[in-house]
Amino acid sequence: MIVDQLILDKGASKKKFAEHQKSEQPVRSIAKAISWRVIGTLDTLFISYLLTGEAAIAASIASIDFVTKMFLYFFHERIWNNIGWGR
Repeated sequence: MIVDQLILDKGASKKKFAEHQKSEQPVRSIAKAISWRVIGTLDTLFISYLLTGEAAIAASIASIDFVTKMFLYFFHERIWNNIGWGR
């Protein structure tokens, strides 16, 4: 009985490890969110400046955009990491 549990437990651990290997770590999602937001924020800063003509307003818009969209992207990535479609 104990041997059966050890064998069953060992198999379950291997399966969990294999499933975990396919998923993305949260640290990677954070790094991707930050790098993408830097690119997106520069774009927002440029477009905001073109539309307003004022650097202070453009920087203000880009700053808010950076923070809110980074959080949205992180949670978007984590949700998609749990979806098996397309893998």
